[in-house]
Amino acid sequence: MKCVIIDDEPLAVELLEDFVQKVDALELIHTFNNAIDAISFINQNNVDLIFLDIQMPHFSGIDFLNTIEKKPLVIFTTAFSDYAVEGFNLGAVDYLVKPIPFHRFLKSVVRAQQVLNPATTVQTISEHTTPPELEQDFMFVRAEYENVKMNFSDILFIEGLKDYVKIYTIDNKFTLTLISLIKLENLLSNKGFSRIHRSYIINIKHVKSIQKNKVLISDKRIPISESYKTSFFERINL
Repeated sequence: MKCVIIDDEPLAVELLEDFVQKVDALELIHTFNNAIDAISFINQNNVDLIFLDIQMPHFSGIDFLNTIEKKPLVIFTTAFSDYAVEGFNLGAVDYLVKPIPFHRFLKSVVRAQQVLNPATTVQTISEHTTPPELEQDFMFVRAEYENVKMNFSDILFIEGLKDYVKIYTIDNKFTLTLISLIKLENLLSNKGFSRIHRSYIINIKHVKSIQKNKVLISDKRIPISESYKTSFFERINL
């Protein structure tokens, strides 16, 4: 399926691009950081599927869908669940709430492919998806002039600082490395870690207690933001 990503958040686009690359059934042909610029492209090109953010400044995803002449399949991607009903009323294949886990993304792609080609089965995507790497319990990060091995079990939490992150470990030290938080989120989401704030990823196994809007890890109280609270609480069955 030829797909397009429309989202005004660069990190969201980066995550979706990474997800698309993992699924051989998808071909990313363009990305846009606003819906207005995408109108003529969609009307003039063959596009099977759009990953579309709803809430964008000046011109929303809803406005976009009501404007374009050609109507590809649409999967909405948004940080707000309030628009779900309106999205499905517009014929959306699915509705993904950020932060989007890969397994949920893949489920939406399966739905889209089955709508586009009802004879296609779930197995089609599974067979052509890039095989996962061998399971490992560590990673290497660049720190100053060396690559440092970090065991996942030793990581307490990770703090984002613009282009850098601080990785705090059980020895009460931290490692500063140049990498985006969203890349670490993608790497660690199935390793027992959870994004709970735009600036924090935590290792769930090291959580001592959970308050309404904070978690306690070691002696650090880490905030839980509203946009990540639902997915985090669902993950730990709260």
